[in-house]
Amino acid sequence: MKRYLKLVHMEVHRFRYLMLFLMGVILIFQVGAIISVLSRELSQRWDDPTYNGVRSPFVPEGMLSFTWVISNTNFWFAVPMLISVAVIGLYVFFVWYREWLGRSTFIYRLLMLPGARCQIYLAKLTAILIFVFSLVSYQLLLLPLQKLLFQMMVPAEWRVDSYWPEVIHANRALDLLIPRNIEQFLSIYGLGIMAVLIIFTGILLERSYRRIGILYGLLYVVGNAIVALYLPDLLGLGLPGTYLYPDEIVGLVVGVCLLLLVLSVVFGFRLLANKITV
Repeated sequence: MKRYLKLVHMEVHRFRYLMLFLMGVILIFQVGAIISVLSRELSQRWDDPTYNGVRSPFVPEGMLSFTWVISNTNFWFAVPMLISVAVIGLYVFFVWYREWLGRSTFIYRLLMLPGARCQIYLAKLTAILIFVFSLVSYQLLLLPLQKLLFQMMVPAEWRVDSYWPEVIHANRALDLLIPRNIEQFLSIYGLGIMAVLIIFTGILLERSYRRIGILYGLLYVVGNAIVALYLPDLLGLGLPGTYLYPDEIVGLVVGVCLLLLVLSVVFGFRLLANKITV
């Protein structure tokens, strides 16, 4: 356990600057968008006394709410989130291939450490999860600060209160990032974790068998992706006249996805323990 924690600490230490960079990008894009939207709206109100304000289902006519601001900054919230997703996606590959880079490959030093090699696999997975949920937590911490900024910029007589569920629902990026129930959480983050594990195993296949391993890895990743994405359609989910009830189909899909997840972990452990040698 102590070795595992040290490996996790090492991985987190490696990406700390990258995570700070992404946090800075999120802050700049989102705060800049809020200031821009509010400045434009307030300027129009001050310049034209007859201006009645925006018409929105979120607020009474002539009033402003934090929900309205968030709904009008969809694009500028989505851009840094997409950048973060892209960076994390690349890091899933980099977290392994980095160990083979350089003149003295670090992976061999890791493999010679005492203890089970599966701890290396688990430490890298844990680091990815810390990376993801740290950014999600950061976004949750930003929202109250952004609401405070809204209250500082908008006079009290022009604003109405907003509730957090409607704020999150008003922005598509936030609605996807912050699930409203356990089913949505499992469908978004559960599939994400499964994808990371499948890619991990594909990378280890490539590292284990080298040239032919590229083909093995691609076939493994693509095969698992096809099963996970098209199984609901093959079982007839959402189609009339299917033999199984929708709940039964969902249960089968979840069961198959869990099986793929477990197989990827076990297969990855075996590759790391038996196929990759010093």
